[in-house]
Amino acid sequence: MSAPLLDVHVERMRFAETTVLQDVHLRLEARERISLLGPSGCGKSTLLRIAAGLERDFSGEVRVNGGDRAATTLGLVFQEPRLMPWLTVAENIGFAEGAACDRARVAGLIEEVGLGGFAEALPKQLSGGMAQRVALARGLYARPALLLLDEPFSAVDAFTRMKLQVLLLELAERHATALLLVTHDVDEALYLSDRVLVMDGRPSRVRQTLRVDLAHPRDRRDPRLAALKADALTELHSAQVI
Repeated sequence: MSAPLLDVHVERMRFAETTVLQDVHLRLEARERISLLGPSGCGKSTLLRIAAGLERDFSGEVRVNGGDRAATTLGLVFQEPRLMPWLTVAENIGFAEGAACDRARVAGLIEEVGLGGFAEALPKQLSGGMAQRVALARGLYARPALLLLDEPFSAVDAFTRMKLQVLLLELAERHATALLLVTHDVDEALYLSDRVLVMDGRPSRVRQTLRVDLAHPRDRRDPRLAALKADALTELHSAQVI
C-alpha cells in the first residue's frame, strides 16, 4: 500500500499552558478533498499550519509522501488574499520566482481563474472576489500536489463565495490537486469535500468524520446534503471550546 499524500499525527499542541490539539490524526490521499469544521478557537487553523510546516512546536510528526516533504510542493491560500500592493496581478502570481517566473504559466493561470485582461492591474483595482482569484492562481503556480486553504472565501459575499467554490473544484480537478480546507461554513464543507472532519473543543480532536459520497458537480439542493448538514450541526452543537 502506498503512503498517503499527507499524514499528520499531533500528539499534543500547546500554547503556553493551554492544550489546543491532542491525539489528532489526519490522513489525506492524492487528489482527495477534506474540510476541517469546528467551533472558533478549536485549533483548525493551527492544524493547517502544522500540515504546512509553518508550526513546528508540537509533539508528533508530519509525513508528506511517506516522509519526504521536499518531494511535494504545498500551496497556501489564506483568508485574506495577501497580495503585494505594488505588484501587478501577474507579478503577484509569479512572486516567488520574481523575474525568473514562468510567464506563460502565469498567463494561463490568469485565464483559468477568469481574470483575462487584468494581468497588469494592481490589487487596489480589484474587487475582493477578484483578489482571491489571484490568490488561488498564486497558490497553484508551483504545481502543488496539495493546496491548503484557511477560510479562503469568508470575506466575500454569498454569491461570490458560491462562484469561487465552483472555481476551486474546477481548478483542483484540472491540476490534479488535493485540497485541505479550513471553514466555518457547513454548506461549503459539504459542497467541496470528500470528507468533512468535525473537530471537538479544546483540547481538540476529530470527533466525527462525515463522508460525502456524492459525485461532482453537486446540487446544493440535494436532500442527502441536507441530511449530512443536520449531522454536522448536531456534532458542532456538542463541541465546546473551554
